[in-house]
Amino acid sequence: MRANATFAVVSMEPVAAEQLSGKVDTALATGVSTMEKHFAGEIAGRSETLFTAAYDIGSGVGTYLAMESFEGTVGGRSGTFNFAHSASTDGTSRHDEFFVLVPGSGTGELTGIAGTGGLTVDADNTHRIWLDYTLD
Repeated sequence: MRANATFAVVSMEPVAAEQLSGKVDTALATGVSTMEKHFAGEIAGRSETLFTAAYDIGSGVGTYLAMESFEGTVGGRSGTFNFAHSASTDGTSRHDEFFVLVPGSGTGELTGIAGTGGLTVDADNTHRIWLDYTLD
């Protein structure tokens, strides 16, 4: 099954730099943030996200990794689950995307959810998500 939605980042809070070791210096700054997102559509609800990145704001080059804990509905079924995703950007396009629903993480009517998905950002900055999923 496929479910589609739009989402908005409601908050993004950087983790204090002094909480990161900073013992390895690379060409791209690394950072950690916590985020909250709200979803509308066939996927409706909210997520809490642990977001990490090695990224250069000026050039738009880098890679992110995110682990999200979602609560809400997918295709009208309610519950919670985790999903992980990552992508790289060369400053103009997104590539090397990875997206997986975490096996064994579903609760409620979403128990047994499994699958993959993806994210896109439209030219008008609309954020979109889709899940290709199965349920036990």
